Amino acid sequence: MKRSTIITIVVVAGFASILLYNTLSAQQVTCSACVTFNGTQNCATASGKDETEALRTAVNTACGTIAQGMDESIRCAGLPPQNPQCRSR
Repeated sequence: MKRSTIITIVVVAGFASILLYNTLSAQQVTCSACVTFNGTQNCATASGKDETEALRTAVNTACGTIAQGMDESIRCAGLPPQNPQCRSR
């Protein structure tokens, strides 16, 4: 293998490692929540830098499969979560 190929692989691997570390280190709290919308319930788990962000992301994720279209997604995301459970990492 050429020297330039090896250097390129090392640089790309280093960049990917830094990106992965920065992404995962920001996720300090994990929350699970359920949402009932139009008679359908869905639950999801998400991570975030704090409880508010993690819970909001879990609700948005749960709404993703039961809401159709932007209007329903916005209404679903505004609902209070059911059975929210959060834990710090």
